[in-house]
Amino acid sequence: MDDNTYINLAELICGDLPGAPVYRSGDRLTKFFAGADVGRFVHDGSTRRFWVAECLRNCSKQELAKILKRFVSPYEYGGDKQKVKEALTSLNAVVYVEGFKVVLKGTSPVFEMIEVNFNLDQELGNEAFLEIPNLDFLKFDSSLHKILEGRLEEIKKCVEMQTHLASTILMGSFLEGLLLGVFQRYPEDVARCQSSPKDSKTGKVKPFSGWTLSEMIDVAHKLGWIRTSMSKFSHALRDFRNLIHPNVQITSNTYPDLDSVKISWIIIQASIRDLSIVFNKRDSI
Repeated sequence: MDDNTYINLAELICGDLPGAPVYRSGDRLTKFFAGADVGRFVHDGSTRRFWVAECLRNCSKQELAKILKRFVSPYEYGGDKQKVKEALTSLNAVVYVEGFKVVLKGTSPVFEMIEVNFNLDQELGNEAFLEIPNLDFLKFDSSLHKILEGRLEEIKKCVEMQTHLASTILMGSFLEGLLLGVFQRYPEDVARCQSSPKDSKTGKVKPFSGWTLSEMIDVAHKLGWIRTSMSKFSHALRDFRNLIHPNVQITSNTYPDLDSVKISWIIIQASIRDLSIVFNKRDSI
């Protein structure tokens, strides 16, 4: 197995990849390996993903098979169908390049060999890169959740129709809604952040309706919810979103193309990944 696969599997088991069903702390990782009948691995307090990757490298084929099967086992998640589905989807995405997948026969995980196809001429069309993420883990207000799902469907249609300007504007709008949902879930954290915009008269944090996307990005970064690199890229996506104003497009002389759309979508995916790590950690406490 390629070393990058070990690294991706480690992040998935830890709960640090988008779509991972649960976040596992050091103690939960030890329990997970014991549940996979590989009890010789006991977390030593080191960085989780590096430690798990090294454990996987030191596994025999039989032990690795036990670990992968345990990861998708309904027993690992107490029979929670949504988490089992997330485990299967995320695991199979990681191991696809290795030429196999895991399926469930009843409650028993089974390995199946598959044909790996990386014909780039076929795969890299206008819409092939656009895999719509599952937003259920966000646990946002139902009305906002519905709006964000609607944005994603409209983005998909715009990409398919090759309307690049509309695609990037909608992606910027989606990012704003994504951050709004996070702020609504954790308003106390936002209120304590020194970077949060204040009302000039009252000195209190402004209502979220009065925030700019730039302010949202900066505060999310200050709170550690998105990485520094993602903060910078998110501001770039904000610039695309602002092209909704014709004068901005004229003065900036910016005309999005397919590459702009793909880059914007990577920013959306990475932002969801960062936020999923935050939520998984908090939900596991």
